[in-house]
Amino acid sequence: LYLKELAWVRKQPRARGTKSKSRVEAFEKVEDQVMAYQQGEELKLELQVQRLGGKILELENLSKSFGDHTVIDQFSHTFSKGDRIGIIGRNGTGKSTFLNLIMGQLEADQGQIDWGVTVKTAYYHQQGIQTIEPKARLIEVVRDVAEFIPLKKGKVLTAAQLLERFLFPADTHYRPMSTLSGGEHRRLYLLTLLMTNPNFLILDEPTNDLDLQTLQVLEDFLLEYTGCLLIVSHDRYMMDKMVNHLLVFEGQGQTTYYPGSYSQYWIEQNERVQQEKQKLAAQKKSKPSAQPQLARAPKLSWKESNELEKLEGNISELQTQLAQLEADLANSTQLDADQIQRLSKKHGLLQNELEQAENRWLELEEKREAYEASLA
Repeated sequence: LYLKELAWVRKQPRARGTKSKSRVEAFEKVEDQVMAYQQGEELKLELQVQRLGGKILELENLSKSFGDHTVIDQFSHTFSKGDRIGIIGRNGTGKSTFLNLIMGQLEADQGQIDWGVTVKTAYYHQQGIQTIEPKARLIEVVRDVAEFIPLKKGKVLTAAQLLERFLFPADTHYRPMSTLSGGEHRRLYLLTLLMTNPNFLILDEPTNDLDLQTLQVLEDFLLEYTGCLLIVSHDRYMMDKMVNHLLVFEGQGQTTYYPGSYSQYWIEQNERVQQEKQKLAAQKKSKPSAQPQLARAPKLSWKESNELEKLEGNISELQTQLAQLEADLANSTQLDADQIQRLSKKHGLLQNELEQAENRWLELEEKREAYEASLA
């Protein structure tokens, strides 16, 4: 955006006085942001994270149900130094419940949760900041957490410096909390957690409601972060960059550990579904007479059949909307910064919605085909 606006400002210098004043002011604002960001880059966030001992977090036979609905069933896992684990799964499969359990905000029905004595956690959850006085100033809120955080080589990062790195310029540091937008509230909440300098960071959907610049700052921070990291997110791009293992919440209390990236898992899942389809088709085609009759698979309910039919239309519509958005973004020279940011955010939301719709469609289609195969 800066390079595009710079090229515009440089055109026909003799006529510059007649250029749109608002366009020039917009360029100057973008230039200030770019310069501030570049200056911030000079201060590398090489945090001096508190040393972790041999034990980090051990979970043994962890179980949790709500009535007849089992969310987690006999789950065990041992976390190690340097773990960067992503948590994925459809909505309602227990991802946030799992985080609340290990953080002690919910009580498990069964099992043990054993934290190491050297672990210092920070938990970014969807509720955000709840108890801050509306008249409190931004700099006061951060300094109440810590005056500074230590960096390597004896350096420190002050509260004011971290505010600036997270896109709160110096002239905003004494604004009252009541003047912040929803996105600014979430950005400040994230900042206050990082100011505690945790060595085990837990993030529940951190990309929701954050603007593109904040996401870039967050990614830079997390890439440099040397503690343990646990992230719940539907953002495949971010997960591929930030984590190297997955906990997959599959529903019905089943949780699987996957030693790879989100994209690798997604490719393997699609391949598995295709293999199952081919296997069912081959079985249906061969129909060996000596083959014993298979137990009949459950039939789609009327509600599921209706949902499957609607999903096909919804997927087609979402694909059309995404294609149009991508075409609009490809012509970004016609758009201003706010329009690009708004379209990019909408693109991410539509992509997540499409991914969930496709997952659900595959699930229902597989069930339908299994039922038809059992009739053959």
